[in-house]
Amino acid sequence: MLIVLSPAKSLDLETPPTTELHTTPDFLDRSSALIDVLRHYSPPELASLMHLSDTLADLNVGRYASWSKDTSEARQAIMAFNGDVYAGFDARTLKPGQLDYAQHSVRILSGLYGVLRPLDLIHPHRLEMGTKLATPQGKDLYAFWGETVTGALNEAIAAKGAKVLVNLASQEYFKSVKPKLLSVPVVTPVFEDWKGGKYKIISFFAKRARGLMARYAAVKGIVDAEKLKSFKVDGYAFDKHDSDDRTWVFRRKVEV
Repeated sequence: MLIVLSPAKSLDLETPPTTELHTTPDFLDRSSALIDVLRHYSPPELASLMHLSDTLADLNVGRYASWSKDTSEARQAIMAFNGDVYAGFDARTLKPGQLDYAQHSVRILSGLYGVLRPLDLIHPHRLEMGTKLATPQGKDLYAFWGETVTGALNEAIAAKGAKVLVNLASQEYFKSVKPKLLSVPVVTPVFEDWKGGKYKIISFFAKRARGLMARYAAVKGIVDAEKLKSFKVDGYAFDKHDSDDRTWVFRRKVEV
């Protein structure tokens, strides 16, 4: 199987990586083209485009100005991303063999880089996939990336001999994938918590659970997606009755 994740808005640029192994993103020329577009935005324009505070807009204008295809000062994606998903993944505590599994079995969808392997080197940036950034390819990043993301995933699927793509990405990011063009079926795990007398998706917990499942796969070395149904971490368990072939529901009944 191949797993896809979303990136994170927040970055950890201070904690040292636990490995020196690294790879280079496949679409740096495309990323550079996006940076060229972004460099035309002033801080107020960027704040409006991305709904950022003035401070974050200034920060990212500076990042775009200094961005380069030279990755010598970059850090691995899995060591840089620092959101809820990556708190669950906790890559720095993975053993070398488990990191190797992640490198070959996990892909991170990215607004700036398209598709990343976990050990691909990235520079600090902010560019969410849903951003309506106009380029010569169209009105937004979905138009910019077109079928590129899907093609890259198909290449990874073929290289691994994967039979299933496990979608642990958000809706915003998975919209960059064209499932009908994928060479394998897609399974989407859904994580629900008991609150107010019913089960519902609570964003913070669901994001962390996606990272926990990716970590579970890496620690166990899972190659058969069906074995993810045995995931019982943080109180979640597979709910057979409310799942189907393509949507796997995991629930926990802990009042939150």
